[in-house]
Amino acid sequence: MGRRFDARLGANESVFGPSPRALEAIAGCGVWMYGDPEAHDLRRALAERHGAGIGNVVVGEGIDGLLGTLVRLTVEPGVSVVTSAGAYPTFSYHVRGFGGVLRTVPYRGDREDPEALLACAGEVGARLIYLANPDNPMGSWHDAAAVEAMIERLPRGCILVLDEAYADTAPPGAVPRVDLAKPVVRMRTFSKAHGLAGIRIGYAIGPETLIGAFDRVRNHFGVSRPAQAAALASLRDGAHLAATVTRIAGARERIATIVERHGLRALPSATNFVAVDCGSDGAFARAVLDGLAARGVFVRMPAVPPLDRCIRVSAGNSQDLDRLDAALGPALVDAGSRRVD
Repeated sequence: MGRRFDARLGANESVFGPSPRALEAIAGCGVWMYGDPEAHDLRRALAERHGAGIGNVVVGEGIDGLLGTLVRLTVEPGVSVVTSAGAYPTFSYHVRGFGGVLRTVPYRGDREDPEALLACAGEVGARLIYLANPDNPMGSWHDAAAVEAMIERLPRGCILVLDEAYADTAPPGAVPRVDLAKPVVRMRTFSKAHGLAGIRIGYAIGPETLIGAFDRVRNHFGVSRPAQAAALASLRDGAHLAATVTRIAGARERIATIVERHGLRALPSATNFVAVDCGSDGAFARAVLDGLAARGVFVRMPAVPPLDRCIRVSAGNSQDLDRLDAALGPALVDAGSRRVD
């Protein structure tokens, strides 16, 4: 377009910003030095936070980087992996890149379907199952009991990749308790509620033998010194995180109010975005998205039917959401005209 968007509401970053303590840590960390390749201080703090041992925690370049390392460890040509059709695509890119055979099952009621994932994994002898809880792109979630039951039924030799990027914004009942001896790798990030998406840092928790194997293939200097310092400072600023989560919840409510006033339906969300049902098909939703973009409002949409009847709007500040409100009506008019044509 040759210019910046007026409202950036498509990438699920936190427009509310990081902890001031994190910014101070970045400024004072000594960027001329390499980061600790073991991320020892951060891993120790994360282990204490989660009631784990330091050997159960690995730090990486966001969940995307950790997914790539895990797939590199476990997938080779011909190995089957199971995910949901329309789920977070980066996982699928890694699987295909290492020659894995990607098996997909459909969403059920706008949620990933644990029963279908388990059934497919059992049929094909899958090495990995990917589940995001809460989910991207739909914002839906399963309660802890459902995820815990899924873990107990994992096929022999199968690892559950539990993407918890949005755990900070989820209801307490959506976060399961996981035995560290179980074949589950939980992935968390500082990119969402912590507001540190630009410096790429996340972590995984799992069985010590599996987590230790990351050291054989990971980029040991991939997580920078500023990223480690910022994440550690942010982890210690619970008040800022709590305030941000409150602001995200308020933004979700405002998005719902806006879209419903324009005749659309906001789906329930446990994330920092809202999936908005545009009431038609993918072509219509794409036209709405294009109409918003033409008016300076950046949003995204799911890629696979029937999820693609929706657009996905990230939590924004009041000015961002004012711009969404102003642009949505004309965008819907344009999309309706295009559909008639």
